[in-house]
Amino acid sequence: MSDENIDKTALQEFIQQHSALWWWVPEAAKPNLSLNSIVEAILNYGEIEDIKKLFEIIGIKKVAEIFFEATENRQRTNYSPVIQNFFTLYFKRHA
Repeated sequence: MSDENIDKTALQEFIQQHSALWWWVPEAAKPNLSLNSIVEAILNYGEIEDIKKLFEIIGIKKVAEIFFEATENRQRTNYSPVIQNFFTLYFKRHA
């Protein structure tokens, strides 16, 4: 799924609902968050329902692509080790 196929309105509502995850970002800048930042925050700190909603809005394949881009062949990532291990296994099976 390319970025053009993402429902931008739903994504903006999703960002607003989870605004506290980006507490350091000024409110005016939150609509411009990158997909990488959104995926990272939700996978690291979101509830299962948040993750399901993210998959609905962006698509599981796009989320997996963003996740693997940020984690594969990197010494340092912003994902906790437990989250990184879980989603590596999850996406290899389901995406």
